[in-house]
Amino acid sequence: MRLNSITTRRGFRGPEPSDADSDVLDSSQIDDEKRDKRKIGFGFWVSIGWMVLVVTAAFLAPVLPIPDPDQTGAGGRLDAPNWDNWFGTDTNGRDMFSRTIWGSRVSLTVGFFAIVFGFAVGGPLGIVAGFFKGATDKFLSIIIFILFAFPGLVLALLIISLLGQTLAVVCLTIGIIGVAPIARLARAITISTAEREFVSAARILGSTNRRLMIREILPNVTIPMGALAFLGMALAIVGEGGLAFLGLSVEEGFSWGKMIVLGSASRTLQKAPWVSMFPIGVMFLTVMSLNYAGDRLRDFFDVRELGIGGG
Repeated sequence: MRLNSITTRRGFRGPEPSDADSDVLDSSQIDDEKRDKRKIGFGFWVSIGWMVLVVTAAFLAPVLPIPDPDQTGAGGRLDAPNWDNWFGTDTNGRDMFSRTIWGSRVSLTVGFFAIVFGFAVGGPLGIVAGFFKGATDKFLSIIIFILFAFPGLVLALLIISLLGQTLAVVCLTIGIIGVAPIARLARAITISTAEREFVSAARILGSTNRRLMIREILPNVTIPMGALAFLGMALAIVGEGGLAFLGLSVEEGFSWGKMIVLGSASRTLQKAPWVSMFPIGVMFLTVMSLNYAGDRLRDFFDVRELGIGGG
């Protein structure tokens, strides 16, 4: 191999790296970048810790030593945060710390069951469309496209107006809105998985379509979709907050979204910003934690956001 010479800053001359050496260096850098992406990182565990804290507080709310969230007179009207009322009080003297914990029960319930419904309906639709292709794919793709084209806000107004503002209806509404992007994602991952060698080998060995879908396709679709479930939960929680601002959230009970709406009046914001700021802060940290955990898991499993803002 012919070595060219290069002059260094001190006058020494050494061999100039060849194209082959550059290729090796580039390959090494790419491998290092991939290795870094596949590290979960400390931030992931901080995010998981916050979510565990919020879920535990919501689950144990009935037995925690906190005031009744609907009890008036837990403090003065619009008291600032103090030792007795950590998050202050609202216009009716209700404890905001207690209400923030109890409000998480509705927000987290909507986030969880909405994404469960979306995955339960959209997942099978996408898997079937991506696996069978042909006429089946065209038919199901038309359904998915129609759901995509239908404005989510109009769909929410329609469903909630017909069925009422119960917790189950709100979960169902946000879940239906999430069916189309989830189905598109499942279809894209299924198409990619179905073209891999182990699926072709199983088909050659005589595996039925049912066996292929259950034993080969489903496990390989579930892992990347599960990594993106955190992102879906975050979107569902934000979606419920948006419905609350439109007066379409749960009628009985309250969520973070409804608390933010109640504290968003201009006079309340000027005199007692903590009424809305604390629910906003807890909601922000929860959504950010879900997004960050989802991003880290997506990178760890090397998942592309196919069908959700991706190419």
